[in-house]
Amino acid sequence: MTLPTFAEDQKESLWKRFDLWQKNNAVGMTKERYLEMEEQLGREPSPDKCPPGIEDFPEEVIEAVHIFNALGDRVYPEIGYIGKDYTNLPILIKLYEVDNQELLLDVLSRLDAEAIKISQERLKREYDKIKRKK
Repeated sequence: MTLPTFAEDQKESLWKRFDLWQKNNAVGMTKERYLEMEEQLGREPSPDKCPPGIEDFPEEVIEAVHIFNALGDRVYPEIGYIGKDYTNLPILIKLYEVDNQELLLDVLSRLDAEAIKISQERLKREYDKIKRKK
């Protein structure tokens, strides 16, 4: 996986789109879902409102997402998800022939941080729900 050369403004744009993709993905709003909703409502889809799809990213980012999904999860009952298990990362780097490990680690870090945040929010909601029942 060879990283195309990105200028700083391109990197900033990439990460903004990536963050938007993550937030939409977390709530189940995909590009396909958005287009279906607009069609059902009889409206023309707006490129400004349409969430990015994973296919809208460079191949290196897509492969990084695949690597993230291939890594094991570290989960504890009382704590929840605490992040990925990176034990097999060197094997996956070789398997995917990753050249730009900086980009890979950046993507993995962003994905892991969001997954931890979502897990903690879910756990807190469950805890609060149990607390209210008492």
